Amino acid sequence: MANLRAGLIGLGMMGRHHARNLRAIDGVDLVAVADAGGDPHGVAGGLPVLPNVEALIEAGLDYAVVALPTEFHEEAGLALAAAGVHALIEKPLAKTTDAAARLAEAFAAAGVIGAVGHIERYNAALQNLRRRLEAGELGDLYQVATRRQGPFPNRIADVGVVKDLASHDIDLTAWVTQRRYELVGARTMFKSGRAHEDMVAATCQLTGGLMSSHLVNWLTPTKERLTIVTGEKGMFVADTLTADLTFYANGVIGTEWDEIAQFRGVSEGQVTRFAIAKPEPLRLEHENFRDAVLGKPADIVTLEQGAAVVRVCEAMIESAKTGQFVSVV
Repeated sequence: MANLRAGLIGLGMMGRHHARNLRAIDGVDLVAVADAGGDPHGVAGGLPVLPNVEALIEAGLDYAVVALPTEFHEEAGLALAAAGVHALIEKPLAKTTDAAARLAEAFAAAGVIGAVGHIERYNAALQNLRRRLEAGELGDLYQVATRRQGPFPNRIADVGVVKDLASHDIDLTAWVTQRRYELVGARTMFKSGRAHEDMVAATCQLTGGLMSSHLVNWLTPTKERLTIVTGEKGMFVADTLTADLTFYANGVIGTEWDEIAQFRGVSEGQVTRFAIAKPEPLRLEHENFRDAVLGKPADIVTLEQGAAVVRVCEAMIESAKTGQFVSVV
């Protein structure tokens, strides 16, 4: 069977990593690249740098990766769907909920596969965490808290920290817990003189009464990427910078003091840091999308799921403007 013919539009910071992986995975040939701004990182590798998505389509593709700035995702995605080309579109899926919905509808109508590049789903720590939660190792889930903080990336100009960074936490929280967002409350701040927010603190409710909180900013001098899930039996901490997963068990300590024995709190128990394999998440993302295109079993982030993330992002922004909780049901 011939290799799949893949194309890439968008040759910026993420584009260079997509190009590397498209060249590394089995069964795929990177045959065309496009970017109206040229090839600043020299990733074309001898391929001509095409000017737009239409020229990319003319190269005769089985699928394409869209790594353009968010504001151009809809235009490129709709063109690919109309041409019958499968597409992996970087996150967030689109700049607005309506645009995301149009993309999902277009791909469904064309009968082609679309996926969103929510790369954290492929992080080994979170994949292991999801399996353990599904197996009931934490018992009843109480709370998910995420912290995603770091310095401002100069490459981001068209969206704020909610859609660029918090979108990761929204997707991974819903995915690892297998719950849906119902209610969103948030406060944003503008501290760096940009048009878009650079800090958000959000408190949310997911199905089943699960609470989540998300602290995200572009104002911290060091990177932090933590997901903390607290439940009946203790707490899991996933660090997606190192792909480490640690479990903090609730301790059991007997007491003969009747008055405090009535207090049913928890105490510190054993700590377990799991030994897990740590493949590159972007490589796994590409392998799963390739398999989906081939009709094999694959774990991809669907366009409908990507659109749901954008909806929650916009609810956070609306909540911050109005000072009210916003329903996303």
